[in-house]
Amino acid sequence: MPTTTDMPLDVKLMALATQLLLGVFALLALGALGTWAVRHPAWTVKGISVHGDVAHQNAVGLRAQLATQMRSRLSSSFLTVDLEQVRQMFEQVPWVRRAMVQREFPNRLRVTLQEHDAVAWWGEQGSGELVNSHGEVFEASPDDVDGLPELAGPDGRAAEVLALHQALQAQFARLELGLERLELGERGGWRARLHSGAVIELGRGTPEELQARVQRFVGTLPQITERYAGALQTVDLRYPNGYALRVRGVTTTNDQTSPNTRSNR
Repeated sequence: MPTTTDMPLDVKLMALATQLLLGVFALLALGALGTWAVRHPAWTVKGISVHGDVAHQNAVGLRAQLATQMRSRLSSSFLTVDLEQVRQMFEQVPWVRRAMVQREFPNRLRVTLQEHDAVAWWGEQGSGELVNSHGEVFEASPDDVDGLPELAGPDGRAAEVLALHQALQAQFARLELGLERLELGERGGWRARLHSGAVIELGRGTPEELQARVQRFVGTLPQITERYAGALQTVDLRYPNGYALRVRGVTTTNDQTSPNTRSNR
């Protein structure tokens, strides 16, 4: 009968050590091969294509604004380039609201941009700050946004001011009046200015209360303008059961510099 003999312990340990070393060498070799493959010139990012909203951007302008950052990113491997950093790089460009970055094999990046849709100035016209259709304030130096209204208010309240402006503008539009400016004061009072220059004190209140005051005013304004032909100068809607207004050339006193009238409708 065949007999089996156990290997000495030292031989077993040497065999196990040999296998472990071979495994380590294999892992190191694979790591070195992977590093070589990743760093191979074939995987260098060759370019970035830009798509989406580009009304205020172009390839030449983006290259000029991002020249230094793009050189450092494009020198990275296509497989290791940080897409989040590239996204942040593009979102720092004026007019860019969102950027989505994707890899395009074998060696290009695809960037899809969403631009801000400017609907109003924040502060004064030409201030360099605009409000987009989402009620977000962003910085830009536009040259093609003439005619935008002005919105103003405390920091973080732009969306609220925009929403009320849109609601009130719809009411003023019934009489073909344009709402040029809407401002929220630090103490919560609202003031509006029409394209004609007339200033309207809206006072404090919820959006529903403010809209009700404007609706009451707009509903009776045609009767006022039929009676008083002068240009509207100021309107005060803060009265509980009516409003006061100033019309050029109309007065209730002998002082021609203080023309006032009052409606209790």
